[in-house]
Amino acid sequence: MPKALVVVESPAKAKTINKYLGRDFKVVASMGHIRDLPKSKLGVDIDEGFEPVYEPIPARKKVIKELRDAARGVETIYVATDPDREGEAIGWHLANELGSKKRRVGRLLFNEITKKAVLAAFEEERTIDQNMVDAQQARRVLDRLVGYKLSPLLWDKVRRGLSAGRVQSVALKLVCDREDEIDRFVSEEYWHLFARLAGSVPPEFDAQVVKRGTSALKVTNEAEAKAVVADLEEAAFVVKTLATKERKKQAPPPFITSKLQQAARFPVKKTMMIAQQLYEGIELPGEGAVGLITYMRTDSPRVADQAIVDVRSHIHAKHGADFVPEKPRQFKTKSDAQDAHEAIRPTSMAYDPETVRPHLTRDQYSLYRLIWNRFVASQMSPALFDDTTLEVEAGDYLLRTKGSVQKFAGWLTLYQNDTETDGPDAEKDEGASSLLPQVAVGDTLELRKLDPQQKFTQPPPRFSEATLVKELEENGIGRPSTYAAIIGVLQTREYTEKVEGRFRPTRLGQLVVELLAKSFDDILAVDYTRGLEEQLDKIEEGSADYRTMLAGFYDKFSTDLGAAAEAMPNIKGEGLPSDEVCDKCGSPMVIKVGRFGVFLACSSYPDCTNTREIEQAEQPAADEEPDACENCGRPMVMKRGRFGQFLACSGYPECKTTRKLIETKGGLTAAKPDQLLDEKCPKCESNLVVKQGRFGEFTACSNYPKCRYVKLKSTGVACPKDGGDVVERKSKRGRTFYGCANYPDCDFVLWNRPLPEACPSCGSPYLVEKITKRSGHQVLCNKEDCDYSRTEEEEAAS
Repeated sequence: MPKALVVVESPAKAKTINKYLGRDFKVVASMGHIRDLPKSKLGVDIDEGFEPVYEPIPARKKVIKELRDAARGVETIYVATDPDREGEAIGWHLANELGSKKRRVGRLLFNEITKKAVLAAFEEERTIDQNMVDAQQARRVLDRLVGYKLSPLLWDKVRRGLSAGRVQSVALKLVCDREDEIDRFVSEEYWHLFARLAGSVPPEFDAQVVKRGTSALKVTNEAEAKAVVADLEEAAFVVKTLATKERKKQAPPPFITSKLQQAARFPVKKTMMIAQQLYEGIELPGEGAVGLITYMRTDSPRVADQAIVDVRSHIHAKHGADFVPEKPRQFKTKSDAQDAHEAIRPTSMAYDPETVRPHLTRDQYSLYRLIWNRFVASQMSPALFDDTTLEVEAGDYLLRTKGSVQKFAGWLTLYQNDTETDGPDAEKDEGASSLLPQVAVGDTLELRKLDPQQKFTQPPPRFSEATLVKELEENGIGRPSTYAAIIGVLQTREYTEKVEGRFRPTRLGQLVVELLAKSFDDILAVDYTRGLEEQLDKIEEGSADYRTMLAGFYDKFSTDLGAAAEAMPNIKGEGLPSDEVCDKCGSPMVIKVGRFGVFLACSSYPDCTNTREIEQAEQPAADEEPDACENCGRPMVMKRGRFGQFLACSGYPECKTTRKLIETKGGLTAAKPDQLLDEKCPKCESNLVVKQGRFGEFTACSNYPKCRYVKLKSTGVACPKDGGDVVERKSKRGRTFYGCANYPDCDFVLWNRPLPEACPSCGSPYLVEKITKRSGHQVLCNKEDCDYSRTEEEEAAS
């Protein structure tokens, strides 16, 4: 029987750690939290100092029984949950549930899941940190108070099922404020003027007109631009100044959580999921499960001394002495950062990305390489550039251009030698050379061309997931571990929607913010939310009291809550007044909220049941005519149903024509009307029809849904399994693949396009076409034991 029980959070973590410990240890997983506040009630005793009332999570009751059974007979229980507030709180709950007078409970901490780190944790065993637990409890109680007090208010006044959260509401307000900025933005015209110049030797170069006299040049319309062009056509272009200086570009620090979320090419939630997999362990031949990266929830760029020694040795061996700086680089931690954990880095320099690539999924490899390169680069020598600034006089005008030539690649060599997109664009673009000709002060240059360029100021862009994380981080809202959950709630509650990958608030989201801002301006204020985060940090440090902090918050919150119950308009019953008039009876229209969002309803209900959609898709261009019904000619209007927005004929119920909306690069646009064809369906003999879907036009049976035939594009290749036609298909994400037309009876699929050409090497009935950034266009055999291939150049030559 084992003498000690080690409890971690996940089965993957348990599996990895179990291989490091002997038979005296048993490693089990708690599956995360085992106790929490009840869902059916507040679960906080406000009168008793905001004491939380915990109960077992229903889904974890079986796990708790298994943990208790595993704890019987052991001498010691070790809690080895994640090294952060949440992990400390889980450990505290486990200790309360499993500990006893006969069983000692110890706390193990490790920043990486490697044998060395796990065994070292036993040498530095400690007890549960009550300050960290109190900080987590304070956050949990704060969120519960706001969520369980504000949400019912919205149910009473607006619509059941809405929610308001302490942090999510601030994030939603940021999205709404950005949308307001975009709506208020007035674009202004401006012009940039460039001159194409040539010296006595190549190359030619472009210089921008930057000054007129002693003032910066500002050109706001075409007439002014033409006047400047006329002046320059008569001027002589003479070199005024020429200055060259060396510039160093240092590598960025290793990743913290928020920077990794911003740099990765995945949604925030997926990034954290993949990072968790890399942290908990990847199966490597001969070694078993190995944790490849350090703990992925951190806001400190600090790196362990031994890791710095190891990476400097790696750089010296792989790149040479010139790429190793004289002293290790140290990175400053932000004043409000929790410095308990290192930056995100590889656990060992032995596991370079290419070595472990065969054992990683495509996404795991991509993220691991991103982390690896960033960490290695952070301890490499800076890149060196010669920056040359050239100023040219032309009459009363001054022109300027800059050239940059890389002298030494330094850390940028990691990105320049990489054939795939791997790091921030700016890190690679800096290495590009911009050459200027050999000229001297006083040289006269030849004008080859004047290029006036009309520009317009642009509104601030909507937030993407990466830029929203950046905004939350810069404003001190939430913590890196909470960003994914915050973004997820905004979408699942339908407070925001994504247009071209960027967040736009729905009318419902805007309405919730408007209502809350009138009564709870502090809760929606960035500074106030940041202040609460700072108080939570102080509780963790032991310099603030958990109950005092909550009492101070609740005093004002409860007062505002009572005032809001009286002052907040009753949209659920009476609706909000609007400027619209009912087109059927002439009564005023009011704003209401239904199952499918915000809409306009006639105030004379139930005498008049007229309703109208209020939430619009992207506005059409000014010269676009509104869509007309193809059956009766009346205008189509926006409606919302259980599957989202759609267009419906304004003549309903006499005309029941509808048309779906599809998401394109320009936002939501109306699908084209179906086009009936003379061609018959091979399955049911009904006419085929051309439809427009999310990924373009396709041809299907008009008898849908009774007949689900879809005409697919043939490749001309016979399926090697059953002889059926191999056709082009689309995955749920829009990615093209190729499969047998007899699916689901036949499951033959290919990601690369098959070609109706026999392999000249092995006789296989088809070849495949493969296009990659590294190898370009290739034609190769799909059989694993055949190495036939040819490139595009070889194909053209033949």
